[in-house]
Amino acid sequence: MKTRSGLLASGLLLALSLATLLASSLAAAQEEEYEADPLLASLPEESASSVTFLGNLWLDQDHVSGLPADRPDINRTRGRFRFGLSWAFAPSWELVAVGRIGQGTDSNDDNRRNNDNQRSDDYGIDELLVRWRDGDEAMLQFGKSALPIDLSPMLWDPDIRPAGIAYERAFSLGELDRLTLVAGYFEGQHLYGDESLIGAAQIAWDWRAGAPQRASVVLSWLDFSQLDELAMQGLGRTNRIAAGQYVSDFNLIDLQLNGHAEFGSWPIDLSLEYVHNLGADDSQDGWRIGLSAGDRQIPGGLEFGIVWQRIQRDAVLAAFNSDDWWFHSYMHGQLAWVGYGIDRTWNLRLFGTREQRDGLSDYTHRVQLEVNANW
Repeated sequence: MKTRSGLLASGLLLALSLATLLASSLAAAQEEEYEADPLLASLPEESASSVTFLGNLWLDQDHVSGLPADRPDINRTRGRFRFGLSWAFAPSWELVAVGRIGQGTDSNDDNRRNNDNQRSDDYGIDELLVRWRDGDEAMLQFGKSALPIDLSPMLWDPDIRPAGIAYERAFSLGELDRLTLVAGYFEGQHLYGDESLIGAAQIAWDWRAGAPQRASVVLSWLDFSQLDELAMQGLGRTNRIAAGQYVSDFNLIDLQLNGHAEFGSWPIDLSLEYVHNLGADDSQDGWRIGLSAGDRQIPGGLEFGIVWQRIQRDAVLAAFNSDDWWFHSYMHGQLAWVGYGIDRTWNLRLFGTREQRDGLSDYTHRVQLEVNANW
């Protein structure tokens, strides 16, 4: 399996190189310049040095019923506050430092069996990184932050903050099309002394980026290694474990197809996704379909959505994908939500899941009410 991982890594590096050469040639052949939608937020233009204060508040009421082994229902309230700053200390450089405080009515002792990706009661560094940008075309960052690769919750929980290095390069293809290449290497930095390492690469083609009707194709690769500590600490979850170790390696190839259309004030988004674990001999595939309408990020905006997913037992690494779902693999189920934008700072989301773990006859149900605020 490790041999296959090495061959795959070499193949992806070759593909990235060829794609870079192709995109450079196409971009150079364009006769007219245009201004595409920015890939990443631009630094302030009016000053070579500026400080922006950052804040995010998340409050959650969680109820889970129908748990396996006749476990009692769960009712808990949790909150998390992130705060910090972004310092643009030169036209191309940015320093981000963010702290985190969390508090919940449940105990940290329950986080393992509740399949959580963060401690309920906790404090620490959420982000600490240095980032360099070359306009909208390139980005290089070092440090601890959200994973700078576009993955769905089936593969990755966006609340997890790995530490490492990442490079991103974007190319304009025609008037609106865009090709983006990303590669990075990270320490997972999950709970309980995790020692995992993650190699990642992604190629994304955006058709008519920024237009009312647009689409994208995203091909990603994730290779996880040094997973023994995760297994020993009880974070194997629904993946197969034998003699205290994972049975499978986790070398994932993921394909996402995304479409976006706007009908009046209603944006519609459709996503189709397939993941395959090259490191597993069987139980290695996952599928996800999502449909949403509206936008809760705008004042007075309504948002509705539904997701269906099926994840075989070793299709993904169950320690790292979204903990909005109770089961992280070896399952199938649906997630539906409704959201509302109170203003540009505050928004609400009410969502529920109906999940069935493979081998069980009963369904597990989960309902959560989230309050989010961003400053």
